[in-house]
Amino acid sequence: MHDLTRATRHRRTPPWPLALLTLAMLQAQGAWAQSPADADAPLVLKRSPMLQEQIPRAERGSRPSIIEGDKVSGRPDLETVVEGNASLRRGDTVIHADRLEYHQPDDLAKASGNVRVNQAGNVYEGPKLELKVETFEGFFDNVRYQLLATGAHGDADRIDFVDADRAIARHATYTTCRREDYPGWMPAWFLSAANLRTDSEENIGTAENAQLTFMGISTPPIPSVSFPLSNERKSGFLPPTLGIDSINGLELALPYYWNIAPNRDATFTPTVMSKRGINLSNEFRYLEKSYSGELRLDYMPSDNLPESRRAEAVTEALENENYSRASQLMAGSVRRSRWGLWARHRHSFNARDLGLDSLTANINLNRVSDDDYWRDFNRTPTLITRLLPNDASLNWSKGDWSGRVRTLSYQTLRYDASPIVPPYDRLPQLTANYAKYDWNGFDFTLGTDLTRFRADVREQGQPNADRAYALAQLSHPFITPGAYVIPKVQLHAASYSFDAPLADGRTSATSAVPTFSVDSGMTFERDTSLFGRAFRQTLEPRAFYVHTPYRARQNALPVYDTAANDFSFATLFTENEFSGHDRVSSTHALTLGLTSRLLDPDTGAELARFGIAQRRRFDDQNVTLSRRVGRIGSTTVVTAGTSPVIERASDLLLGAQVNLSPKWSLDTTVQYNPDERRSNRSTVTARYTPGPYRTLSASYRYQADRISTSGVGNESIDVGWQWPLNDLWGDKGKDLGPGRGQGGGRWYSVGRLNYSLRDKVMTDAVIGLEYDGCCYIGRVVLEKISTGVATSTKRIMFQIEFLGFSSIGSSPMRTLQLNVPRYQPLRGPIPAPSRFTNYD
Repeated sequence: MHDLTRATRHRRTPPWPLALLTLAMLQAQGAWAQSPADADAPLVLKRSPMLQEQIPRAERGSRPSIIEGDKVSGRPDLETVVEGNASLRRGDTVIHADRLEYHQPDDLAKASGNVRVNQAGNVYEGPKLELKVETFEGFFDNVRYQLLATGAHGDADRIDFVDADRAIARHATYTTCRREDYPGWMPAWFLSAANLRTDSEENIGTAENAQLTFMGISTPPIPSVSFPLSNERKSGFLPPTLGIDSINGLELALPYYWNIAPNRDATFTPTVMSKRGINLSNEFRYLEKSYSGELRLDYMPSDNLPESRRAEAVTEALENENYSRASQLMAGSVRRSRWGLWARHRHSFNARDLGLDSLTANINLNRVSDDDYWRDFNRTPTLITRLLPNDASLNWSKGDWSGRVRTLSYQTLRYDASPIVPPYDRLPQLTANYAKYDWNGFDFTLGTDLTRFRADVREQGQPNADRAYALAQLSHPFITPGAYVIPKVQLHAASYSFDAPLADGRTSATSAVPTFSVDSGMTFERDTSLFGRAFRQTLEPRAFYVHTPYRARQNALPVYDTAANDFSFATLFTENEFSGHDRVSSTHALTLGLTSRLLDPDTGAELARFGIAQRRRFDDQNVTLSRRVGRIGSTTVVTAGTSPVIERASDLLLGAQVNLSPKWSLDTTVQYNPDERRSNRSTVTARYTPGPYRTLSASYRYQADRISTSGVGNESIDVGWQWPLNDLWGDKGKDLGPGRGQGGGRWYSVGRLNYSLRDKVMTDAVIGLEYDGCCYIGRVVLEKISTGVATSTKRIMFQIEFLGFSSIGSSPMRTLQLNVPRYQPLRGPIPAPSRFTNYD
């Protein structure tokens, strides 16, 4: 036996435990290198940018053990006994106790009295511990614990350590509520379990024979429940969701998540709808080195149409003289299978083997079982529109050339109260484009396209066709630091082959339209001040001249992909007043515009922008879109054409964006008709964002009716907000960082309202409350979505999220993020803490 007493503090030479500790820490980080050929060579320090976050399992056995305390005794290579302030450190594990015995042959540590274990940041405290240090096998009696990843903590009668990653807590509790230091403290929620198994390698916790207690109310015993120990994904059942919907009734969903691999996962979600039946949803995602995508399939074997939808369907059937359908609906409940399919796939090929620079493929599928799907299942992908694209393309590039092979078709969901004409399918479309820039000062581009347009001839009122076009452009930019002039010539040529004769008997047609344009502008700058603040102000006049001669033959051609451009700052400075390639406008005009910006002189950031523009015509614009008459079902649909534009001056377009303060922003656009002295379209949006979780936005929109001259048009107000209600009584909270909220005990109001002033009706609405309880968040959200001319879906979503554990209820997060401008979740993903943030 030998007896060693700790060195006194005043000695210059550090005590041997501290010296060993310093050496061991350097060795643990791989900071020393020694030549294998010469074991007596001096140790050399190696550079290391950071400490090791995780010690490899294979290296744990080679790490030294550092023991220190007030009194150390024992036998070499057999056992060591430390009394008073005892500690044992090896790798990422440290044990503190009043008394510590370490048996070297068994690698067994026995600790008693105020025992504290820190294992990679996870802390365990209690009166008695037995532990094999290297394998981390053993037990701890009457223990209190705290886990680093989630901040969760609790107590247990006993914890059995299986290894460094797995443990079993007996008669344990678990909560993420911060422990308060006062007598009788109880967490807002906690989980109690007969056995609580934790697996930090898989990031899974499993509670057996468990009960969840919230605000003193406990659930019935649950045989088994699993939950994540970090933000990483894991397989298992997700929390059930419960909601109330005016169409579906009471909804109960129980998702199951399958973490197939780090780059693949799947979610299976059966949903019971009290008014309709069972809906099965399956979603699969994958991410590989050269391809990625997602696939979703929803299937309802038998849908019992609610009474409200049945009555609406009966009315529609009678109005359309579909008496057999009306009789079927009135005879009893209608049951039918419903399904939806959505798929995305992106693929990158090895283009070098084919002599190309790049070769990619994209597939986008959107299909549903019937026309009413968009109204009855309005929370599924792509159903914000009634035109569902199905697209597949192969894209390539080689030097200055690029191209695509594509097929595109649409599924149009019909609604008799608001019929729409389906767009043409492209089966197929072949494109090839060439672009050469700065070729002896010239820029040259050539775009070519061959498309087969297909649709129901009865619906379109015109024949299907093959169309080939080419668009060649040649320009010579003259650019200086303060001005530019860009003259350009272009030629648009198109050729058609029709499946049936036109009204004039032609089965083919061609057109060729040349265009000349000049785009020019200047930039002036000066330093100025406004409201006592320094700015750099610019003045940027712009003039755009275009001359395209009139080709009358265009007006008699069918329209396959062409529409009139919207009126905006972007379209005013373009050659063609139509989108697509069936029409080239006969524009002979000069567009004048003026823009002024206020810039921050130090950073160059744009703080404000003001603009005005107007087009002045020298000749009439006589190229028009033809009027078409089609039939969708029993409804006659007229596609209105356009008339020649004879006004010499277009509407005046004014716009402003102001961001003088990070808190305030203003964006407005006004389309003003000086002849009629009225606005044809106005949009004003103001936003106030003084800090995190505080945002207010309001928009006013007006669109004049093109037919009416009374000034009556579509007029609406849109208001959105997220705001802490505690501000009303002076509790401003504190910024805890992104994704951490502003402290517990705070209420938040969220919502968005869209109100039609013309119809005096709330078209869409989202209103909700959120409560941050520090370790839990409660949410209640009401939603109204318009699904037709006079129909809407209403639902209520309520959720309690137990942070770091699970949640109960129907999550409204997707609704809030899609509808509330600049909405910030009260909790978000945060980086996993390092073990050195809780290092002993």
